[in-house]
Amino acid sequence: MNSRHKETCDPPADKEAFDVIVIGGGLTGCFALRALMGLNVKAALFECREDLCTGISRANTAIVYSGCDTKPGTLKTEMCVRSARGFAGLCEELGVRYSRCGSVMVSFGPRGDGILRRKYEQGITNGVRELRLLDKKEAIALEPGLAGDVTLGLYIPDTGTVNPWELCLAAAENAVCNGARLCLNTKVTGISKTSGGYTIETPGAAIFTRGIINCAGLNADKIYETTAEPKVRIVPTAGDYLVLDTKASGAVRHIIFHEPEKRGKGVTIVPTVDGNVLVGPTETERSPGGGFESSGDGEALLRSLAAKVIPKLPPEHIIRNFGALRPNPFRVARDQNGEYAVTDESISDFCIMAPEESPGFISLVGIKTPGLTCAEELGRHVAGMIEEIYGFGENKDFDPRRVMPVRPGEMCFEARAALIEENPEYGRIVCRCREISEAEIKNAVRIRPGAVTADGVKRRTGATSGRCQGGYCTQKIIEIIADETGRRPEDIQKDGPGSYIVLGGKNAGI
Repeated sequence: MNSRHKETCDPPADKEAFDVIVIGGGLTGCFALRALMGLNVKAALFECREDLCTGISRANTAIVYSGCDTKPGTLKTEMCVRSARGFAGLCEELGVRYSRCGSVMVSFGPRGDGILRRKYEQGITNGVRELRLLDKKEAIALEPGLAGDVTLGLYIPDTGTVNPWELCLAAAENAVCNGARLCLNTKVTGISKTSGGYTIETPGAAIFTRGIINCAGLNADKIYETTAEPKVRIVPTAGDYLVLDTKASGAVRHIIFHEPEKRGKGVTIVPTVDGNVLVGPTETERSPGGGFESSGDGEALLRSLAAKVIPKLPPEHIIRNFGALRPNPFRVARDQNGEYAVTDESISDFCIMAPEESPGFISLVGIKTPGLTCAEELGRHVAGMIEEIYGFGENKDFDPRRVMPVRPGEMCFEARAALIEENPEYGRIVCRCREISEAEIKNAVRIRPGAVTADGVKRRTGATSGRCQGGYCTQKIIEIIADETGRRPEDIQKDGPGSYIVLGGKNAGI
């Protein structure tokens, strides 16, 4: 295997010790790790999968929220408003694309109108900037594609959109450059209290750490319960999304939030930083044992709702649908048999748990919308809690900046020609839909942490996410990954365990 991967991503050695271990490689975990590197600590992140951003963070609406939707006076609202105001600066610091496109919340009758007015007042209370209620004429002037029966709009300029994969991976890369350790393929199988800290059990290794930050997504409640009595458990719900090709770019100018007349979830329509249009999500109960699968019913509902809000949104440009999971936290209590069971009491604020019986063990349980928006704030918050406990002190050598990856497809002709002259691999296009070059794919594999699957390349470059969905370029991407990592092409996976692409892979039994 390529030494670049071994350097940062191998599982830990038995009896190895750390000051702090972060569990979970999604947005909150990667930003917690990055924030820890601002302290004088030896820190690592344990992720059970082969790559980062493969759980909840992989599939969401990619919105940076303003703070109109959250309850006044809560930690969630405080973080959300502050994050929205500073998000452009964060993305500049991390070399991540960001669009502060603003949003228009729309309604089509008295019930929705009332909700918009309440959100306007709530936003004012929360300190959201430059909110403006729009009559029908003003709403259509901002969004000419809106249905003509729109009755009210709420304009929120501080709303934006980002690529969640880019954001998560950029935070991890920056943490690694500042000395953090990534331990991929490292499943936590048990945690026990020991003198001065905790022993984390993984397959083949027992690791000591003084502190733990639990960002394990859908499993965060189970990790919490390894050392403390249950208080909160996660009840996931599922959602569907549709992706429209870049040919639909321009169909909406702002993020559109739809407040329906009937009680339930409306539709959200997002002009992404890649030029696609994202529609969704629905919200349904998760089937027992279900994962990230999508449903035909969800797709049909999204098509119907989107057509009512933006009638000319071109359905012929739908190129993909995908499923997502939302981790809803609920309080638990003992039932009549003395067993812990989920109650009807849901938790609306961020759930940050640090029980007295487990000092230095901090858990983020059920972090959902606006978790992406507040990932940096949450990371700083839990790192601050760790610092208050242990007093590690400031790392004065911490560098928060990351250089944005080279994107030839976004360059002017002259700059792109000069780049290709310097390195001809930038002129060899592998993904035609997205104009992603061979050099970009190699860079995605070589960087720390690098891609080891086809979808890992997708998350870092955008390759395979265009109109053909990898029909043209997947084979070449597999060959590049195999060459860079020293593996056979038939052993390269699409996205994790069992997802072999080429006949003859390990799952074929030959």
